[in-house]
Amino acid sequence: MKHLLIIGAGGVSRVATFKAAVAMKNNDGFNKITLASRTKSKCDEIANFIFERLGVGINTASINADDSAQVASLIEKIGADLLLNLALPYQDLSLMDACEKTKISYIDTANYEHPDTAKFEYKEQWAKNEAFKNAGILGLLGSGFDPGVTNVFCAYAKQNLFDEIYEIDILDCNAGDHGYAFATNFNPEINLREVSAKGRYYKDGKWIETEPLSEHFSWDYPKIGPKESYLMYHEELESLVKNIPSLRQIRFFMTFGESYLRHMRCLENVGMLRIDEVEHNGVKIVPIQFLKTLLPDPASLGARTKGKTNIGCVISGVYKNKARKVYIYNVCDHEECFKETNAQAVSYTTGVPAMIGAKLVAKGVWSALGVKNMEEFDAKPFMDELNQNGLPWEIIEL
Repeated sequence: MKHLLIIGAGGVSRVATFKAAVAMKNNDGFNKITLASRTKSKCDEIANFIFERLGVGINTASINADDSAQVASLIEKIGADLLLNLALPYQDLSLMDACEKTKISYIDTANYEHPDTAKFEYKEQWAKNEAFKNAGILGLLGSGFDPGVTNVFCAYAKQNLFDEIYEIDILDCNAGDHGYAFATNFNPEINLREVSAKGRYYKDGKWIETEPLSEHFSWDYPKIGPKESYLMYHEELESLVKNIPSLRQIRFFMTFGESYLRHMRCLENVGMLRIDEVEHNGVKIVPIQFLKTLLPDPASLGARTKGKTNIGCVISGVYKNKARKVYIYNVCDHEECFKETNAQAVSYTTGVPAMIGAKLVAKGVWSALGVKNMEEFDAKPFMDELNQNGLPWEIIEL
């Protein structure tokens, strides 16, 4: 049984902390939980909600996740055994440094991003592999849904359904309606940087770059229906190419409503998505950070969001010398997620696998030294946990 330190207090953290508290109540992996964030009042609100719903008490603390020494001091003070990073991706490296210093394992949901450069790559985190090995700890990267569950779907297919995998399309559909003309379902700054970036996919040993959202097609999502799906770059492509050497092509697609695209393009055209500093009335501001202040808080969308999400992988290859194509996916309902956790499905689909990754590490089910991605482990325990924790999956032959 382990003491879990969770950093961050947004919608994803609410779900992960709630699910971790359920596990702790069932004596499953955790015997203590501490939730820490820059704004302790947000942690206290989540802790109070969990106590009212589950009768489980968790500790809270204030922390600056940018300050590695401060995080290390908190880890040592409370005696945490592992750290689940649900803060900003800008803070991945400082939190990894704190884990290395204190020799506790690290789990996150998204790759490191530099605040001043919209790059999405694992390079700087993978570079810590030897340091983590020397410290005797595991760094588990990308334990969200995409990346995360999508990696595990591919690993499950590789380990159980195929002899060789040749092509993967990852398909992410959020058909939820929050009623606003424009809002983002997670941190607006992170979301808009990602969506407005150039697309990229892997084919025949090469990375091919595309203009933002220029390539798209309609896909019929089970329990939702046909939705236009846009090619983007997503970080799990990088690790899956590395860890599934038979791959010939892998792409990532995401759905967007016309209102979202229209507003985003307008904001981009007038410079509101810029990530560099500009001066306004003698004050330096970053336009996309100012925009974040104006937009609805994603954590506030749960109560008003209706509809479903469908995220999955279409995987092609060979099995027993015959061509095979399967579709592995999960469908999640926004309103059901809110009833359980007071968060919408985008937070739920990331928070649940974040907790599962932490639990498998805590119990030693997933055990290794160094920095690893999700698909490098046995997929079945994770797939079983998804079914048990509100994210059931289906497999259909195509």
